[in-house]
Amino acid sequence: MDSATDFLIAARELLAAHPVVDGHNDLPWALRQHVRYDLDLLDISADQTGRLHTDIPRLRSGGVGAQFWSVYVRSDMAGDDAVSATLEQIDGVRQLLERYPADLAAALSADDMEKARGEGRIASLMGAEGGHSINNSLATLRALFALGVRYMTLTHNDNIAWADSATDEVGVGGLSAFGHEVVREMNRVGMLVDLSHVAESTMRDALATSVAPVVFSHSSSRAICDHVRNIPDEVLAQLPANGGIAMATFVPKFILPAAVEWTLAADENMRAHGLHHLDTTREAMKVHQAFEAANPRPMATAATVADHLDHMREVAGIDHIGIGGDFDGTAFTPAGLEDVAGYPNLIAELLRRGWSDADLAKLTWQNAVRTLRAAEDVARDLQRGRGPSNATIEQLDG
Repeated sequence: MDSATDFLIAARELLAAHPVVDGHNDLPWALRQHVRYDLDLLDISADQTGRLHTDIPRLRSGGVGAQFWSVYVRSDMAGDDAVSATLEQIDGVRQLLERYPADLAAALSADDMEKARGEGRIASLMGAEGGHSINNSLATLRALFALGVRYMTLTHNDNIAWADSATDEVGVGGLSAFGHEVVREMNRVGMLVDLSHVAESTMRDALATSVAPVVFSHSSSRAICDHVRNIPDEVLAQLPANGGIAMATFVPKFILPAAVEWTLAADENMRAHGLHHLDTTREAMKVHQAFEAANPRPMATAATVADHLDHMREVAGIDHIGIGGDFDGTAFTPAGLEDVAGYPNLIAELLRRGWSDADLAKLTWQNAVRTLRAAEDVARDLQRGRGPSNATIEQLDG
């Protein structure tokens, strides 16, 4: 191959055989913000460019074979309000699955993922983003698992009572005693422990406690871009022993050093206009676009993401990396990765760099499926030895 077109053709052929498992997409929250889940008003069977990063035609064009839909709720929600909002998000995903059964298949297991791929449908899993969604309740954790949630990110942007976030001040110093129990119970039921968003101390505590593989559903390399949301090499190097997977994200402020300060200014501009900095509604995007017009944005590209993946492969090994774009959870995306149709551009760039088809098949499909299957195996073993934990945060943390 000696041309960009050749690499892109080869990338599409590879994705036809080994489609992308993407670790994190915030379409459910976008649908909540835009239309309160009214799919008559925002039909993702049609191209929604300009409103969303995600729709079925572009998922197909992008070679996506499985998607973890984030059932995220903002971390300034608390208590039962956070639980209720999470349930509404789960219901929103269920509405998507009921409306588009020819394209989206509910998946609860690795076998379900493989079955959906064989049927030509996009396996649809769910991940809860932030331990505030369980309101300090292991029973609520189990209820979310019963409803189909297959990973939980331990924190979002703010600390919770039992775990520290990467973007907050030091709280309990990693995981509290109850936090360790949450990890143990996640292992027992078969819910993946997601360490994106958490403080490095929380990463280390969770890795020390978890007997199942962990995931980073949407985090990149701190060595390439020194942002607290990224994964230090010392943690990446622990993934082979743990069996987990780090799924590189595309969010420019986490992957391009020049974009970090720019995004802080853009976020402050949003707050000055009375808007949440994560708001991606039409009104909010007009504010963002006006700011960008006056302050040109440093532009990440598919090559920027490839730089992270090159380094993550070197440190963690090819068996322990994946992709987690964070589409519809960010206002800004890299050139060439503007939406979910862009994955072939990333695969083409990696082919250009000499990645083999076998390595790319692990990156896109095999590693994520293996990780979920391993967590299922661990859960079966643990359930033979113990039942549900009924511990409370008051009992364990005082």
